[in-house]
Amino acid sequence: MKTSILELHPGLVWGFMITIVFMLLLDLGVFNKKSQAVTSKEATIWTIVWISLSMAFSGIIYWVFNQDAGGHDLAIEKFTQFQAAYWIEKALSVDNLFVFILVFSYFKVSRALHHKVLFWGILGALVFRALFIFAGVGIINLTFLPEMKIFGKLVELNIVLTLFGFFLIYAGIKSWGGGDDGEEQDFNNSAGAKLVKRLFKVSDNYDGDKFFTIQKGIKIATPLLVVVAVIEFTDVLFAVDSIPAIFAISKDPFILYTSNIFAILGLRSLYFLLSNFIHMFSKLPYGLSVVLTFIGVKMLISPWLHISSPISLGIVGGILVISVIASLIFPEKQVPSVES
Repeated sequence: MKTSILELHPGLVWGFMITIVFMLLLDLGVFNKKSQAVTSKEATIWTIVWISLSMAFSGIIYWVFNQDAGGHDLAIEKFTQFQAAYWIEKALSVDNLFVFILVFSYFKVSRALHHKVLFWGILGALVFRALFIFAGVGIINLTFLPEMKIFGKLVELNIVLTLFGFFLIYAGIKSWGGGDDGEEQDFNNSAGAKLVKRLFKVSDNYDGDKFFTIQKGIKIATPLLVVVAVIEFTDVLFAVDSIPAIFAISKDPFILYTSNIFAILGLRSLYFLLSNFIHMFSKLPYGLSVVLTFIGVKMLISPWLHISSPISLGIVGGILVISVIASLIFPEKQVPSVES
């Protein structure tokens, strides 16, 4: 029986791609043709739009499997896989917001330019996430060990998933409380900034929203291009945690990629919505630490004990809700403002 969306509905792939391209063109080409500060109202509307699209797409996934695969149980399983992967990625991506604020503050980027930087950074994320997810699934499928008896049960271990499990437990413990807050980081020395400066000469000042400018008849990069590179490299680093985490939820690359991309695309509007009071989520890093550790443990014990997607979704959701409530009850001092 076919169990992959790619097998059941190839047209759904095109539908997803067309929807994403249309929404990105609408965002940049119609609503944000000129660089301007995004208001809280606009950010709220776009946040609702992206979450609604994500939920609608998960409904389509349920419908496809329920109709074509002929099984309600399988449809529920795939639906909750998308939901769990989406909310895990969305929650882990909130950590990016703290770094975005620090990057924009460090490079003194005008608030009117934040949208353009995040837009191009997310376009890069579309490519890198596809590479990570589809390559990851391929490697996982090639690294299963022969069936063996361990702890009295015949199991089929996977080398990559086992390594991911230990890594996520390590990452969760290390990130308890947020780890290094990054306030003293020199982003000029990050890999992204160094790459741009190696490829281009960079001007000392911004030139509006341009990535390149002309000085003395020579075309050179502006600091805005450096900022985009730093944001892009930051996303790659965060993907090192988030991509292995969603492999514990599903092995269907289409579900993993679509849930990941919907979460990432909604991150930009969420940034503008939360940037001025993100300090209200000060306990969220603790919750994310527990989530990473739980997913790591789930990976390691999966050959012996399978934790279903609905249960995983409930546990992850409960952890995140508790961390947000704790943040509101025990608030901490405000992080650096993004206003300019």
